[in-house]
Amino acid sequence: MVTLRKQYVVDRSVYSEDSFAEKYDKVYRLRKTILDHLKEYLTCDSKRAKNAVLSLLPIIGWMRIYRVKEWLLGDVVSGISTGLVAIMQGLAFSLLAALPPSYGLYTAFFPMLTYFFLGTSRHISIGSFPVLSLMVGAVVTRLVPENGPAANITGFEGLTPDQQRVVVASSVTFLMGIFQLGMGVLQVGFIVVYLSDTLVSGFTTAAAIHILVSQLKFVFGLQVPGISGPLAVIYTLEKVFVQITSTNICDLVMSILIMLAVYVVKELNDIYKAKLSVPIPIEVITTVIACGASYGFNFEKRFGVEIVGKMVSGYESPIAPNMEIFQESAVEAFPIAIVGFAVAFSVAKVYSIKHDYTIDGNQELIAFGVSNIFGASFRSFAASTALSRTAVQESSGGKTQIAGLISAMMAMIVTVALGFLLEPLPRSVLGALVIVNLKGMLMQFREIPYLWRRDKPDCVVWVLTCLGATLLGLDLGLAVGLGVELLTVVFRTQFPRCSVLANITGTDLYRDRKDYLQIFEPNGVTIFRIPSPIFFANIEFFKDKLIEAVGFNPLRVLRKRNKAHRKIKKLLQKKNDDVTENGMKDLFTQTTDESGMNMEELPVDIRVPKVDLHSLILDFSAVTFLDISALKGLKMALRDFIRIDVDVYIVACDVYILEKLHSCMFFDDEILTSMFFPTLHDAMLHVLEKHEEGTSKGRAVIHTQL
Repeated sequence: MVTLRKQYVVDRSVYSEDSFAEKYDKVYRLRKTILDHLKEYLTCDSKRAKNAVLSLLPIIGWMRIYRVKEWLLGDVVSGISTGLVAIMQGLAFSLLAALPPSYGLYTAFFPMLTYFFLGTSRHISIGSFPVLSLMVGAVVTRLVPENGPAANITGFEGLTPDQQRVVVASSVTFLMGIFQLGMGVLQVGFIVVYLSDTLVSGFTTAAAIHILVSQLKFVFGLQVPGISGPLAVIYTLEKVFVQITSTNICDLVMSILIMLAVYVVKELNDIYKAKLSVPIPIEVITTVIACGASYGFNFEKRFGVEIVGKMVSGYESPIAPNMEIFQESAVEAFPIAIVGFAVAFSVAKVYSIKHDYTIDGNQELIAFGVSNIFGASFRSFAASTALSRTAVQESSGGKTQIAGLISAMMAMIVTVALGFLLEPLPRSVLGALVIVNLKGMLMQFREIPYLWRRDKPDCVVWVLTCLGATLLGLDLGLAVGLGVELLTVVFRTQFPRCSVLANITGTDLYRDRKDYLQIFEPNGVTIFRIPSPIFFANIEFFKDKLIEAVGFNPLRVLRKRNKAHRKIKKLLQKKNDDVTENGMKDLFTQTTDESGMNMEELPVDIRVPKVDLHSLILDFSAVTFLDISALKGLKMALRDFIRIDVDVYIVACDVYILEKLHSCMFFDDEILTSMFFPTLHDAMLHVLEKHEEGTSKGRAVIHTQL
């Protein structure tokens, strides 16, 4: 590839920050106070009221541009396709939440009704998500264990275990919705940025392991109680393998056949997705076949297969959340709220970029908060989105959330009229469908070698998040992942890769001296760069690296010079009482004493340390802030160099850092504002001119060839 080399020539004076400020007037802006921002926020007019309504009800925005002839058919087809998948996933994921399967259909219906009006994404499919279902199931299992008495909670009296579990799941979901709604109202949608893609990948992989292990009891047809808490995966595997000889062969064979069939057809869907207008609904097909076989051959009686059983027909009356469950589950509900929003927002962002529209993180929090509160009132459990279901909605022609509304209607039809047809469905089939849909999350293990080669700290975040969430549980694992992620940020800023720069010959560019051969390094000049903020945690590291770069410790040199100074002063005063302080200074900075005494005549135990450095340039172009501790440490370091006659220059310093230096009384008789230069090349030309190694003209001309 041929690189075009253009040339430019700049003819201007060399500027320091002081001379630049003298020549060019700066506009001083009046910054708004907190009170001004508050007044502006609370001020209301017709335009703001209109924007507020459009922001709160995004449906108005996309309904005004809805193209009925072009989009309606695609939305209908997409809604039917997505509805079939949502029904199957709702039934399957309800097992993860330790709830009767029919309540998974509630989650496919109620949350979508409110998201339709409040959500900003036009493509995500709202409903159950396996990770959230599992996290809710952990709370349900803890408060209403399969073996043993339920927790002592007012409101459990007179309820069956299944009803108690529904109360727990809906209360946790209600509290989750309150957290999401509160964060949306407080405009803290930015919180999702602290969950990096690496952390989410490791976390969801660990969740996939939990889900896989939890479904083994259905695949093998075993009676294994639900276990939650640290090491739950290990304890569950132990109980599965203890009972492995009691495996129900019919369940196992059905599960294997279902997983093979679904896996193969899904792969074919991916291969021929360009030719298929709608993906083959293999989950629905296998479910219908399994239902028919189970009913026709009476699997429950003949082979002891556990089936879905009685489906709730229609919808039950709303219920209020239980306050005691709020107290018991607040610690778990908050990470559920964060994970649910983070996953949904990530998926929504992918499709908003693809289809060129914007989504609002804070409005999404409000939408999911209201949706989960509304759904929990009607006994649904935590709702978010699933990538596979959203992919079906988008790829089958869905343009807006009308497709999502139609999919919710599909779930309603099954709940109200067709639920009895699913009663003979073996639970092992649902378990197999859950496991085969984990392929995408489990394949994330392939990221480990890539991360190790490209970014080792990110790889550490992935591995430790995955291990922590697998062994300690998803709630504690998320906390571990966040802690490790923040530690890597601290590590990167506390120990940045500092470098010594050199001029690239014939240009005004400066790069790491180790990386290039055609460089120019004037004698006695060192250019030091730190590519991070300087704050209390890395100021000592900065000073150590600076000493390493120049090759000596200025404070130690200063102390030795002062000691030698005192000894020489005494010696000279013995030889010549007329020696003055100025004469002493001349003697200290020169090799030979002009008063007649040669340094060779000094006693051998007197050494005057000399340094080869006369100018130190600090490149602050990547320094974004300085705190008070760093400011004090920087001032001490600069003063040490200045006191041993090394000129110090700071270049490319951010204007706000300069303002802070002024406000914090950083400058004094030793540290002057004239030390600061707008660019590195300005400082270098100033140094060369001062030490007569560059041009002797008072005005420097920069000739740059690129």
